[in-house]
Amino acid sequence: MIKQFSALETLAFLTLLALLAPSAALFASDGDTPVMYGRDQGRNMVSDETGLVSTWNVETGENILWSAKLGSQTYAGPVVHNGRVYVGTNNEGVLRPGIEGDKGVIAVFSVEDGEFLWQATHDKLGAGRVNDWPLQGVCSTPYVEGDRVYYISNRGTIVAADVEGFRDGENDGPFKDEKLTTEIDADILWEYDMIGELDVFPHNLAAGSPIIVGDILFTTTGNGVDEGHVNIPSPAAPSFVAVNKNTGELVWENALPADGILHGTWSNPAYGVVNGIEQVAFPGGDGWLYSFEPKTGHLLWKFDLNPKDSIWELGGAGTRNNVISTPVFYEGHFYVGVGQDPEHGEGPGNFFALDASLEGDVTDKASKWSVGGEDFHRTISTAAINKGIVYITDLSGFLYAFQLEDGKHLWTHDTFAAVWGSPFVADGKIYLGDEDGDIVILEEGREEKVINEVNVGRAVYTTPVAKDGVIYIASRSELFAIGSK
Repeated sequence: MIKQFSALETLAFLTLLALLAPSAALFASDGDTPVMYGRDQGRNMVSDETGLVSTWNVETGENILWSAKLGSQTYAGPVVHNGRVYVGTNNEGVLRPGIEGDKGVIAVFSVEDGEFLWQATHDKLGAGRVNDWPLQGVCSTPYVEGDRVYYISNRGTIVAADVEGFRDGENDGPFKDEKLTTEIDADILWEYDMIGELDVFPHNLAAGSPIIVGDILFTTTGNGVDEGHVNIPSPAAPSFVAVNKNTGELVWENALPADGILHGTWSNPAYGVVNGIEQVAFPGGDGWLYSFEPKTGHLLWKFDLNPKDSIWELGGAGTRNNVISTPVFYEGHFYVGVGQDPEHGEGPGNFFALDASLEGDVTDKASKWSVGGEDFHRTISTAAINKGIVYITDLSGFLYAFQLEDGKHLWTHDTFAAVWGSPFVADGKIYLGDEDGDIVILEEGREEKVINEVNVGRAVYTTPVAKDGVIYIASRSELFAIGSK
């Protein structure tokens, strides 16, 4: 259901939130500049931060400014905004006293010392693992803008909350009957129920990481197959939605690819402008990339990210993949790879550089270059593009460097462990975490040069970020702030 502001509250909200220029967004920032998964609405995993360290030790404390306990499984964030760090996790760490059992959580910490500030707490869905997998927590990396934080809960709701929580002593939203209202709880401003309102059937989890352009929030819904992995319970439900960021009201929806969904819809949209035309690209659950006019939802173009002879088979045995990787918009092109649920294991994949200036079904004409087969495996990671080089990892643990102009392979680094997160580029370095808990640091450039490798004690399924000379890394169960002491 839609929970809305009163007229007075809506007017105040609209007054407080200015229209933000998309090109101004940074990966981690202060004030009104938004932060999100990726540097900006184009999703590039690059930062202009400098002065970042390449050595630290979690056991001796070398260059560890602070650390904070998270839940037992952490897949979303961190993002840093205006003195706070936001992470999506579960409740196994019991960050907020008095909350017991399996919950989805957004946890918020102070950048100064790692003090736990507040958390948003969401009960699990009654249907169980088919819609809300046990212990996965909130897998949506928040979008933070001004005094609002937006994310997708494990319950398939789009949430807008006050960045202060209840620490300011005020209930700023319209819900005066919230059960959790101590100073360490979230102050919810509005919540849009995609299951209740749109009949969405998220497979395993709704996990979209939203972006906002102007006054419109865009996200995928998670719509997918049933527990038997054969039928699609809600083929008419949307996979892609746009809602008003101020009120939570639906702006438009799109049910593509309808009954063509292979497994689930778990990726994220990216935004760009080509020849003066705005567009927001959504990866579909059928392995296609769809681009829409942001304000109306009009389809501009679509591209099949799989070979023509690819075949989908249950359990990942086939050659067709869906899309979990997030597309990156850069200089008139979208860069994106295909993959499957990590439980399906390794397999051949594809990575594309796509011309975003065309219209219609552009499958046979939009690819500027691509790699695939034995040269690139399934990926759930997002690219970092900087100084003429595309850095992208695959699930098998290989970090590739491709020449931006033509896709020429420059080098490959083997982490010897599965990679779920993405390469983060800043300060002339590439930071990448893996399932063994190792963070490898390499030099940017046309040759493979390893600077260091540091273990943080637990698997890393997230992507590092940096702010004010500090690197923030969320392992499976702990958040680290790393910088020169």
